[in-house]
Amino acid sequence: MHNDIKEILLSEDEIATITRQMGAEITKDYKDKKPLVIGLLKGCIPFMSALLNRIDTHVEIAYMAVSSYKGGIRSSGDLKITYDLEIPVKDRDILIIEDIVDTGLTLSTVIQLLYHRGAKSVKIATMLDKPLGRKVDLKPDYIGKTIPKVFVVGFGLDYQELYRNLPYVGILKPTIYEK
Repeated sequence: MHNDIKEILLSEDEIATITRQMGAEITKDYKDKKPLVIGLLKGCIPFMSALLNRIDTHVEIAYMAVSSYKGGIRSSGDLKITYDLEIPVKDRDILIIEDIVDTGLTLSTVIQLLYHRGAKSVKIATMLDKPLGRKVDLKPDYIGKTIPKVFVVGFGLDYQELYRNLPYVGILKPTIYEK
C-alpha cells in the first residue's frame, strides 16, 4: 500500500507536533467548560485519538457517522447520517474533530443540525484543511495543516475504505483511482 503513495504530505512526526500544539490550544480555550467532543466517523478516529491524548481538561466524547463521498474521490453533496448522537447537545459547547475539511458541505450541515438541537457553541478542529475545495463559507477554528487540492489518504483518510491505517498522510497516485 505504501507504493500507492505519490508523496507524503504529513509525516508521523508532523502529526505528533500538530496534536501537541492543537491539544494545548484546545486545553486553554476549553478550560472549565467540559465540551462535548464529537468525532465524525470513520476518518476521525486516528486523529481524534491522538488529539484527545493531548487535551488536558474534562471532555465528553460522542460520535456521528455522516458521509457524502460514497467511496469515491469527490463529495456527492448528498449527506447521509448513518449513526446519530446518543447524547443531548442542548446548552453544550461542542468541538467537532475532523480528519479533513474539504468542500465544507458535510460540516456545515452538521453544524446547522447541532445549533438546531440547541448547542451553545460549535467549533471545528481538523488535521487537514483544503480551502481550495470549499463550496461553502466555513473556516475551521483549529487547523493542523492547510493542503492544496489533492487527493490524500492515510491516518484515517481513505479511498474506497482502504489506506486509513497508514501512519502518515500521503497523496494517492492518480493511477490508483483512475482505473
